[in-house]
Amino acid sequence: MSLSVKVLNILSGKRAAILNKLDAEGLGINLHDRIKILHENKTATVLVEISEEPELVPRGFIGLYKEVALELGALNGEIVKVELAKTPQSVTFIRKKLKGQTLSPEEISSIVQDTVTLNLSELEIAAFLLAQEFYGMDMNEIEALAKSMLKTGDVLDLPGKAVDKHSIGGVPGNKVSLLIVPIIASTGLLIPKTSSKAITSPSGTTDTMSVLANVEFSIEELRKIVLKVGGAIVWGGALNLAPADDIFIRVEYPLKIDPRPQMLASIMSKKAAEGISYLVIDLPTGRGAKVQTREEAYSLAQDFVELGKRMGISVKCGITYGGQPIGKAVGPALEAKEALSALEHPEEASKSLVEKSVSLAGLILEMTGYAFKGEGSKIAMEILKSGRALKKFREIIEQQGGNPNVRPDDIPVGKYKYEVKAESDGYVTLVDNTLINAIGRAAGAPLEKGAGLMLYAKQGYKVEKGQVLMEIYAERATKLQEAISICNSSRPIVVEGMLLSTYPEF
Repeated sequence: MSLSVKVLNILSGKRAAILNKLDAEGLGINLHDRIKILHENKTATVLVEISEEPELVPRGFIGLYKEVALELGALNGEIVKVELAKTPQSVTFIRKKLKGQTLSPEEISSIVQDTVTLNLSELEIAAFLLAQEFYGMDMNEIEALAKSMLKTGDVLDLPGKAVDKHSIGGVPGNKVSLLIVPIIASTGLLIPKTSSKAITSPSGTTDTMSVLANVEFSIEELRKIVLKVGGAIVWGGALNLAPADDIFIRVEYPLKIDPRPQMLASIMSKKAAEGISYLVIDLPTGRGAKVQTREEAYSLAQDFVELGKRMGISVKCGITYGGQPIGKAVGPALEAKEALSALEHPEEASKSLVEKSVSLAGLILEMTGYAFKGEGSKIAMEILKSGRALKKFREIIEQQGGNPNVRPDDIPVGKYKYEVKAESDGYVTLVDNTLINAIGRAAGAPLEKGAGLMLYAKQGYKVEKGQVLMEIYAERATKLQEAISICNSSRPIVVEGMLLSTYPEF
């Protein structure tokens, strides 16, 4: 069938086109079938969406989302030919995995390639991810998945000993990369820190850094920055590094799943694409973290080290305390203020933030031979206290287009504030990571950079009735009210006396 083009000025993020219901029936095409669109010497295979509204797509027309129209070079009113297309063979391999069977490297490569070329629907990609969640993958499959994802994008070419640090996340307030990167870069090592934006937390590393400088660069721009000042903190989504990973993450998000094989392949494909030789992985462990027990952390660490060997990267994992937020601040602007303050005055900073930062930086220094075993964290602390890390961080900010002279007090936060106070004397027995994340996001973080919260009492602290435990910040009064509502209906910070209960009750 020949149809006229109607370009829909919509970036859908998917490879699809819309047919009028009557045209679809005439072609014998159903919702989510695949069709091949031919325009001059170009072809695109897309998934079908169907409209019953002639105002959207009249009969005799095909609605092309912006991505598809650009790919075909098709303009409004031009004629294209449409025919039914075959289902990709990779769908057969997804069905195979859904039965718990092992996939070959070629079969995994087919799935990844069809994912990145948008030949698979989100439903089919979700099926592949759920198969991983339910049945897992052996290390040969994970290696094939990581290497296939690596091949879908560009690779950063850096000389010498390039290194990086990555956290599997899950703990609020984890802004340690803003300290680690300048510590490492000040030694002459290269650290091209790429990170994703926050998915479920109030702020990711990229969200926090974006308060201070630009984080979106091309791969060549990133290379120039790193070669000039030794380090950078940028958003990986703009670099075309293992782009299949970004599609998998987008599908994972509404499902609220993070299959272990996919997580391993995701992290290692991105880091291999950075061209690094050494990698420290932070595995926060504890109540409310992604990894609940040390046994689970050791198992995951073994998998990272083994996959690293297969990818040509030396990996060391740091199993860290993840039972409550790192530092006091949660949210982009608040975390940027705290990180900058810690670089300026490390002796006055939160001990959890400084200790975690220098410990992980120390592992990198030991791995690369810059420090002897057991001496890394000491050297990292000396670099931090000497002001070298602060000087380097300001150089990085400047190279990324920010103000190198920015001070913590220059960073604005949400103008609406609410104080959460202790209802009784006692000790803080719990700071709930999950609820802290929920409150921060309800307040507007990370999209509204001034939103978030400050913690003034953490586990083990002795507090008195009326003492401020936490401040919630928001840029809009309505968002503050949403955060307060969650706070009042739950217990993000639990204060208890030494006597917890009695038995029998009176």
